[in-house]
This record gives sequence, C-alpha cells and structure tokens, in this order.
Amino acid sequence: MRPGDDGASPGPGVLVLHSWWGLTAGVKAYCNRLCDEGFAVLAPDLLDGLAPQTAAEAEFELARTDPNATAGLVLSSTVALRSLTDDPSGPIAVIGFSMGASWALWAAIRQPESFRRVVAYYGVQSLAVDELTADVLAHFPEHDDLIGDEELTDFEARLFEARKDPEIWHYPGTRHFFAEEAGDAFDAPAAALAWDRTLAFLRR
Repeated sequence: MRPGDDGASPGPGVLVLHSWWGLTAGVKAYCNRLCDEGFAVLAPDLLDGLAPQTAAEAEFELARTDPNATAGLVLSSTVALRSLTDDPSGPIAVIGFSMGASWALWAAIRQPESFRRVVAYYGVQSLAVDELTADVLAHFPEHDDLIGDEELTDFEARLFEARKDPEIWHYPGTRHFFAEEAGDAFDAPAAALAWDRTLAFLRR
C-alpha cells in the first residue's frame, strides 16, 4: 500500500511484520492507518495465509515455518518497499509485533543500511546489537507469559550498553499482544498510547 497510488508522491516506507496470529484484519487496519498518515506500507504474510485462532495452534504453526524462507521474505519485502518510497536509495522503518518484532530487530541488525527506525511491540532479539544503527522504540507489557523477565532485562541492557539509546515503554496492567485484537489481551487505551508514541517516533 502506498500514498502514491493516486498519483501523489510516495511517502517514507514502513515495513510491518505481524505476530503469530497472521496477517489479520487488525494488522491490515493498522497498515491503512499508517497509509492515512502518509507512509508507504508493506506487510508481507509471514505465515502464508494461515490465521491461527488459539495460542496453541499459533505456536504449532509457527514451529512448522522455515526460518530461512521467512528471512528471505522479510529481506525481499524490504527491497520491494524501498523501491516504492519517496527515497528508493534510503533506509526505511520497520514495525514488528511479537515474532514480527524479533524479525524486525533481526533485519535491522543483519542489514543495518536498510533501516532507520525499528518499532518492536513485545518482542526481543538475542543477536548482538553492535551492528544496529537504526533508532529503536519498544513497547512492552507489564505481564508477559512469552518473554521472561531475565530475557527482557538482558535485551534492554544490551541496547543501552551498546549506546543505542532506545526509547522503551512499559504499559501497566497489560499482557503480551495488548495492541492486537486477535488475541484476548487487547487493551484499547494502551494500544492507542503505543500508536501515538509510534507515530511520533516515525515522524521524528
């Protein structure tokens, strides 16, 4: 999706990577909101059309995916999106939700020249962050059954130790997937606040 479809100039690029719930209507609506704000947006389907309905089903389907194929899709989508932006030779932003956040951080570390900003919704990455050049905004819930406290603390510490100066927010009373209506943890006020912070970060 891109603002330039009506003949206007395309906007800056934002790659959106969904969580294990798949490319849901909620993800598509999120992308449409970004387009309405003037961004050129691409959201690849990382689960090849699957839309799990339960956490158990989502975990099962995720385990069946080929990580090499997913990595290839993320990087090829980055190339495709950059060609459609207002600056085809420049870097783009990437927003990821849960597993998508892990992939977003992975891409920004592996291909730093392609990304200027990373927004991670309740997702971390275990890779060394030294090669990361993009600015980082992260949204985390107060209660998380999928990311342990030690894992989260380690991720945040590595960002600060590498002097990446991340912007990290924790949302009281929320759980993993708080910004997505696909699960049962959706928190409308927290999701709205995270959206406002994300939009300000992308426009900065």
